[in-house]
Amino acid sequence: MSLNPADDRIATLIRSKLGDQVLRPVADRYLEEPRGRFAGRAGLLALPRTTEEVSVLVQVASEMRVPVVPYGGGTGLVGGQVMPHGPAPLVISLERMTAIRSVYPTENILIVEAGAILQDVQAAAEAQDRLFPLTLAAQGSCRIGGNLSTNAGGVNVLRYGNARDLCLGLEAVLPSGQIWHGLSRLRKDNTGYDLRNLLIGAEGTLGIITAAALKLFPRPSAIGTAMFQVASPEAAISLLALARDRVGEAVSTFELIHRQGLEFLSEVLPDARQPFETPPEWSVLIELGLATGQSPSDALEDIFVHAQALGLVQDGVIAQSEAQRGELWAVRERIPEANRLIGSVSSHDISIPISEIPEFVRQGEKVISGLGAFRINCFGHLGDGNLHYNVFPPKGQGRSDFEGQSAVVKRAVHDLVHAFDGSVSAEHGVGRMKTDDLERYGDLVKLDAMRAIKAALDPYGIMNPGAVLKA
Repeated sequence: MSLNPADDRIATLIRSKLGDQVLRPVADRYLEEPRGRFAGRAGLLALPRTTEEVSVLVQVASEMRVPVVPYGGGTGLVGGQVMPHGPAPLVISLERMTAIRSVYPTENILIVEAGAILQDVQAAAEAQDRLFPLTLAAQGSCRIGGNLSTNAGGVNVLRYGNARDLCLGLEAVLPSGQIWHGLSRLRKDNTGYDLRNLLIGAEGTLGIITAAALKLFPRPSAIGTAMFQVASPEAAISLLALARDRVGEAVSTFELIHRQGLEFLSEVLPDARQPFETPPEWSVLIELGLATGQSPSDALEDIFVHAQALGLVQDGVIAQSEAQRGELWAVRERIPEANRLIGSVSSHDISIPISEIPEFVRQGEKVISGLGAFRINCFGHLGDGNLHYNVFPPKGQGRSDFEGQSAVVKRAVHDLVHAFDGSVSAEHGVGRMKTDDLERYGDLVKLDAMRAIKAALDPYGIMNPGAVLKA
């Protein structure tokens, strides 16, 4: 990519301070996002090796009033990592900053740089016989800085919380270029405003996270996994309550699966082995992590027996080996892949108060049927109220047949979510895709406070402009 005169001046200044090894040609992968909905642009790409180099880069950008787009693994689904409009930005990728800086097994703390791939962070914890529980489909390529910047969720939120709940301290470069040395290992620290929680979930609009102090947990000695056929979403919620009554906080995963997702697997991924001969209308994937001396199979069987007596479950499969566990998880994990192959008219990452989910599902079916003969695949993390509520064309038709209705479907779903006091962005973030939604549904006082914080920390508006808050 040839540089314009402004880019050339910035590049010269960066090279004078950091040498030739930081700047790289801008490859296409830094300008794309997984769903192909945004095409970004960039004037320069920088790959710093240290926090100090990040600081210099941001200082130069601040002096030259150049936009900065922080880049992690590029796996975000709402366009936060690409900037399609405005002046070509300086893209700062942390992919070289992957060090595991230190481990404190007795404190259950791991300090890592922001460019560390999530799967490598999990492996570093496992090497100390500990667990870092954040688990995502993209864990082989997403990076911990991006996970924190978006407050990522995943399948273990029910037991361990979001990324925010798994972090004790941060090191970050603020929009001025100053380094905040906040890598605290303290679990109690009431010394004023919590900058850590301000930066987590800010999607790079208030600074660049360069390292984090993460919480670790004991590894469960035994894991049990099962898929149960349930009568309805109401029955699924009652089953979750029953399971927690029987085994307490050992329930780490509780995923709701609708028949439509299983039918999509049969339609486009027929090699996926399904546990039931006939796809049930509703089923749940449940996983337990138990302490030494407890049998997960016995615990799951006990839950099933009690649930069956109450009419909550009709059938079930309890994994008897790691291979069977993998097969059950493959069903859940391949549903998004099948969704992509089918091609949605509109996809939604939403959160609903858990007890309201059954009524939301009922009303959602009425709302969508009023718009057309669409297929709905409603699935996701029932235990924390996060649903992936996706709307698809009728069989035999494609997404391109309904391009004009995508916005109408999205508006209808989000209006309904708002009516249920839910959130239109549960775990994917706001990015650039949902800034209008934030303006439409967000609390006005909160939005004013967010704008004031942005203006105070980033007076020149250089940090990821257009993400979260409209530029």
